[in-house]
Amino acid sequence: MRIAFLTAPEGVEQVELTEPWQAVKDAGHQPVLVSTKPGQVQAFNHLDKADTFPVEAVVGEVQAESFDGLVLPGGVANPDFLRTDEQAVRFVRAFFDQGRPVAAICHGPWTLIEADVVRGRTLTSWPSLKTDIRNAGGTWVDQQVHIDRDGNVLITSRKPDDLKAFDEAILTEFTGQNA
Repeated sequence: MRIAFLTAPEGVEQVELTEPWQAVKDAGHQPVLVSTKPGQVQAFNHLDKADTFPVEAVVGEVQAESFDGLVLPGGVANPDFLRTDEQAVRFVRAFFDQGRPVAAICHGPWTLIEADVVRGRTLTSWPSLKTDIRNAGGTWVDQQVHIDRDGNVLITSRKPDDLKAFDEAILTEFTGQNA
């Protein structure tokens, strides 16, 4: 399976990119780093610069149907940048339109809100997004990981401490494999 990991050129929380990425890779699938610009993605450890990662595909040059699923890592700045990029928002919405599975962690649901795909759905996130999710018509829950199957599969998680459960949910729901 090909799994898109969508990030902005900077601001992604490194562990929220690298741990799910490695879980997908270790399970024998192909993670693909998609961004809004070619080149490198600058990851962060909270507010400090961390490593850079090569962009493999640029939003606007790839289609959702080229992938079997989508992962939206968090970090505060990353989803904030993504939600202001029309092509990124269209890319995310296309996964929902096509019934493909999507996973988002931490602040990642901000991009889902902008894509107008949380209405009627139940999800979790970093607690500061609770009001945003409710205002967008969703139901917010405080859970380590939440899987909403109303339509396409939507996996959400709160924070880096929840990554083990998030990774397991991605593998189970996206691929049918146990972690």
